Amino acid sequence: MSARAAYVRLVRQDGTALPLRACRCDTFLCRLRGLTFRRSLPDDEGLLFVESGESRVATSIHMFFVFFSIGVVWMAADGAVVDAKLAKPFRPYYAPCAPAKYYLEGTPALLSWVQVGERLTIEAE
Repeated sequence: MSARAAYVRLVRQDGTALPLRACRCDTFLCRLRGLTFRRSLPDDEGLLFVESGESRVATSIHMFFVFFSIGVVWMAADGAVVDAKLAKPFRPYYAPCAPAKYYLEGTPALLSWVQVGERLTIEAE
């Protein structure tokens, strides 16, 4: 992640933050690179991808040239978690079951930190 990267925290409705900081990926180049060709991801870091609107297609991911499993959480524009999945290396396609505007990629532990239906707020660090 670059020195100029903007990091955010994701906060639950009860005010507790997820135990990770996420690099906000809202540019074409950041979304293009993602986790491709990386060998690992620190336990306390993730990537928050931001799309222009809610979509299932635009928020779908592939795992080509990602060498480790990740947890993926998709959120609607209002921060509601619409889906969460374990994505395995070199799989061709993962998509949310409902339209999403955001998707968060982190270690598989991410899947134990959130539940479908809960609402998260994105706060600048």
